[in-house]
Formats: sequence, structure tokens, C-alpha cells
Amino acid sequence: MPLTPEQDSNAVSLIRGFSMDGPLAANSGHQGTGMALAPLAHVLYSRVMNHDPADPHWADRDRFVLSNGHVSIMQYAMLFLNGYGLEVDDIENFRQWGSKTPGHPEVGHTDGVEVTTGPLGQGFANAVGMAIAEANQRARFGADHVDHYTYVIAGDGCMMEGISHEAADLAGHLGLGHLICIFDDNKITIDGETDLTTSVDMGARFRAYGWDVVELDGIADDLDALEAALDAAKQTDRPSFLMLRTHVAHPSPKWEDDHSAHGNPFTAEDVTETKAVMGIPDEAFWAPDDLVAAYRAHAAERAADSRSARSAPSGPDWDAATALTGLDGWDSDLPTYEQGDSVATRKAIQAALDATYANLPGLMTGSADLKGSNGVALDESHPFSSQAPDGRYLHFGIREHAMGAIAIGLAEHGGVLPVTATFFVFADYMRPPIRLAALSGVKVCFVFTHDSVGVGEDGPTHQPVEQLASLRAIPGLHVVRPADANETIQAWADIVRHDGPSALILSRQNITVTTDGSAVATGAGIVRPATSPQVVLVGTGSEVSLCVEAAEVLDGEGISAQVVSMPSWDRFDEQDAEFWASVFPDDVPVLSVEAGVSMGWAKYADDSVAIDRFGASAPGSLVLDKLGMNVDNVVAHATALID
Repeated sequence: MPLTPEQDSNAVSLIRGFSMDGPLAANSGHQGTGMALAPLAHVLYSRVMNHDPADPHWADRDRFVLSNGHVSIMQYAMLFLNGYGLEVDDIENFRQWGSKTPGHPEVGHTDGVEVTTGPLGQGFANAVGMAIAEANQRARFGADHVDHYTYVIAGDGCMMEGISHEAADLAGHLGLGHLICIFDDNKITIDGETDLTTSVDMGARFRAYGWDVVELDGIADDLDALEAALDAAKQTDRPSFLMLRTHVAHPSPKWEDDHSAHGNPFTAEDVTETKAVMGIPDEAFWAPDDLVAAYRAHAAERAADSRSARSAPSGPDWDAATALTGLDGWDSDLPTYEQGDSVATRKAIQAALDATYANLPGLMTGSADLKGSNGVALDESHPFSSQAPDGRYLHFGIREHAMGAIAIGLAEHGGVLPVTATFFVFADYMRPPIRLAALSGVKVCFVFTHDSVGVGEDGPTHQPVEQLASLRAIPGLHVVRPADANETIQAWADIVRHDGPSALILSRQNITVTTDGSAVATGAGIVRPATSPQVVLVGTGSEVSLCVEAAEVLDGEGISAQVVSMPSWDRFDEQDAEFWASVFPDDVPVLSVEAGVSMGWAKYADDSVAIDRFGASAPGSLVLDKLGMNVDNVVAHATALID
């Protein structure tokens, strides 16, 4: 049964009331946009979106992304009204320690939140990823089973951030017709009106990207007109950009259209005056029981109707994809390499992907215009495109920032195990989504190749030195720099099994195979054992083979050296003290060898052979040698450490 006009009106007033009361109680937050967008939020949840509060993870639900995540109080109001598990006391604890209603939406923390947003523009790009996932699954599993839309609300700040340009361009090019963005065109930012910083014609911009643009003026409070506009957007085969002219803090008699209302200028008197205009009681967190009960009943009825018209996919491919794992035996044909083989680890990851592609139905890979260099091409799949949406390789173009955020959207949509790739130095361009992936605990693999000054002639602009330490500093990010091809193969298997985000750091140059790959499972392992070692040489990546060479020289000088490969600090830190002692025996000095900054190695090593400076333009082997990544320097440091 539809809600009555009175219930519609009261629901909008409740959302506006919560949007004021939450920030007022917290003395922190953003009420102005939630007040202005309350009618839109109500229409989306009560009339347009297919969703099920009783099953927030229903596979064929419509997705909702709040890109301007500072408006979280509005989303929490909707989750409360619809019955996603939030109650009034949760809203009262807005932005408080341990509450279900943090300052910005956090996926996995609050039921009904699809993705963690807050840094502006990230959610917009996440939504593009969700729309790609939906299009791919619809093409592969059938529109009878997968047929839903992704709705994203974005504001001026989202559009100013460069990531929105990258993501919007790609979305238009790919023809993502099931993606609908509602642009909150309130012409306000924190500092003042938007004309302080921009004069862009937003409609022309998105038309140029290939979106279907509709300018909606004068309907921000017209529920029927909003519903009609959203329904019409579902009829185009292009992504939709609905420019909704709104007025921040409406209907406040004091703060409407004032940029100060973006934040938290409202006093208790301001709230009282605004509630009088709205015609609702002057009480904090006004939520009449009959209204809430009717709204939740309406949501449940709509969910039942939506689900009765859909049939869920079935079969081993669907089950494995949604579980983010492989079919039985997916890891049974992993390649192995002989000791002494010379293989770049970026080539080994290609072999791993080829060996597992057929049995990882959720796998989608992509690269930032470096398909031939990064090793993540899927030779058995054609690229994803508007004409071939069943493709499982994505040409991201030179858009590293959007690529990372789109990958999060692919993963958070469900059913996709995304792998992205670029040169390691460009991890700097995509650090925000890497951080958000770790914060969200989402399962995505970021592959970074050309991992050291061994890049060579391209010079210091393209030679990473500080990036590895930077990624290791991110809580919850699984970082692996394999020593050789065998460790790379095992690292891929480990990443598929890992429940969270991973970064895989790979070489441009060939590396001599010196390991069996077993060190990946424990984060570190002995490559060259020694009886009563006098020194331990520990390395990662290409430097492990260097350590082996240095150990042979030390052995000839009567010095017993144990060599350890340590592909993953975070995995090693999970091991017990007994294992630590087996790798790093007590009272034996440890020398770390890694072609990057020494930061962090003091936790494990007594001294470091490192590169605490930028690189130089020259052949890669020469740069490595000139910067101390050679046998003589390692031997000299080891000898000095023993003395």
C-alpha cells in the first residue's frame, strides 16, 4: 500500500528534523544538504529503488552511494525509517564513540551502507565500478537474474575533485545505462558560493562525456516530479546525470542558501524556528511510532514485490563469484619454476592469472594503459565494452585515481574479484582509494610493477623508492613483494584466499629464481640456511637473489650467512615468537637489503642496505649498482655488522 500524502510529508519532515537534530546533539556534522535533499532521499527509498531492509545484501538490489558522505545523517535517517537496524538511540549517538552512525558512512559498520565515502568524488567513482559490475553480471548471468541500477548522489565538491572527471569520462565511454547520478546543484561550498572557484557548465561537461543530462529546476520538493525524473532516467542506454537545483538548509528561515549552513551553524533556536516552519513538534529526534511503523511496512511490502519478480542466479560459477573464491581445484594447476630460471615477476603474475582465470569466475582485471607491461591481461577474455559487457578485462586508460576507486566499487558490488595494475611509482596517484580499501576491508588486488630504481632510463620520476614504505604504513593492507617467480605464483594464491585488500609489488627486470615460494604463507622464510649463522641477510623482491650471491661470497671468506626472503611484513608479524626466532636467531645480527628507503626496517634488522634518496636516469642495472645494490656493498655491510 502506498504511503499517504500526509505520511510522505511527515517522512520528509522527519528526515529534515534528524538532519538538524543529529549535528546539533553532536555539535558536529552537516545539516544543510540533508535538509535540502530530504524529498529526494524519501522518493529514492520509498518509490524508486528496489531494496530489502531484511536482506541488505540481496544480490539484485539497487545500489545507493552517497558520494558527498558528509551528509551521512540523511542516509541514517533513511536506514532508520526503512528498518535497516537503526533506532532512535543510534541517531541520537550520531558521531559518537562506538555508535552505528559515524560521521561518514562506513561499509560493514552500518547495514544498508554500500561503500565507505567521505573523501569527495570517491563515491562517484565507486558507483561507476558498481555499474560496471552490474553490466558484466547481467551480460554473463542473464537479465532475468541480474538487472538493477546504481544511484549516486554527488555534490559540487565531488565534481571539483579530479577523480570525478576520470570516472565520468570512462562511464560515458562504456555506456553504463544503469548508472544514475543525481547532482545536488546547490551552488554552495564551505567557503561560499561556487562561483568563487568555478564557472564550468556542468551540463555541457557531462554531455561531452556521453551522459544523458537532465536539468531539474524547481522540483526539489515535488515528490511526484522527482519520481518521474528518476523513472525516466532508467529508460536511456547512457549513464544519467540529473542536475537537481536545491537550496541548502531549506526551509530554515535564517540559513537557507547560506554557505555557513554547509557545516553546523544551527543553534537550538534555529532548529526550533525551522521546525515551526515545517509544522512538526519542537522535540529532538521526532519520530512518531505510527509513521515509522507504516514506513517500514511499506518498505517490506515493496521488497517482497521486487523479489517476487526476480529469480536468483544459481550454479557453481555464480556461487564462486559471489563467495570471491574459485571453483574446486582452482589452485591445482599453478605453475612452478626451476631454480636458476630468470623471470621478471611481472611476467610470472601473468602466468598465475592465465592458470586460474577459468576457475575464478569473479575475476576482472584491468590496467592504466599498460596492458603490455603490467602482466594482468586476460588472454582468454575480450575487453569489457558497451558492445561486449561480458568481457573481464578493463581498459582503464590513464586514470589511476579513478581506477582504484572503481575497483572498490566492483568489489563492494559483490561477485567481482578486481585486480588493477600500473607502475609502482603511480601508487601515489591512487593512494586515496588504496587507503579506503584498507579502511573498508574490501577484497581487491592492486598490482604495481616496475618496482624499483631498476626501472632505469626513465629516471627518478618513474623510479619508486618511498612507495613501499608508504604502503606498508597503511593499516589492514596486505603488502607482498615476492622474491622471484615462485613467490609471485604463491602470492597470487595467497591474495585470492586473503579476506581483504592486497598490494602486489613486482619487478620490471628478470630475477633469478632462488625460492620455492613457501615464504609467502608466513611472510618470511629461509632461502639459504646456515649452520650457526654469524649474520642473517634478509631481502625482498629482486634483492633476495642479491643476498644469496653475497652469502656465497661471505661463505668463501669464512663467514656463515643465512638468507631470508621476507615478502610480506604484515604476514610475518602474524607469526609467533618461535617462528620469528627460527628466521632471525637470537643474538645473530640482521642486515636488510632492499632497493627502497630504509624506513621501517629497524623493527627487524640491525643495519640496512637501502636507497634513501631518489634514483637517476641510466640503465637499470647500472642505477642499482651505483646506488649500492651490489654484492660488494652487501658483503661490506655484513662484515662491518659482524665486527
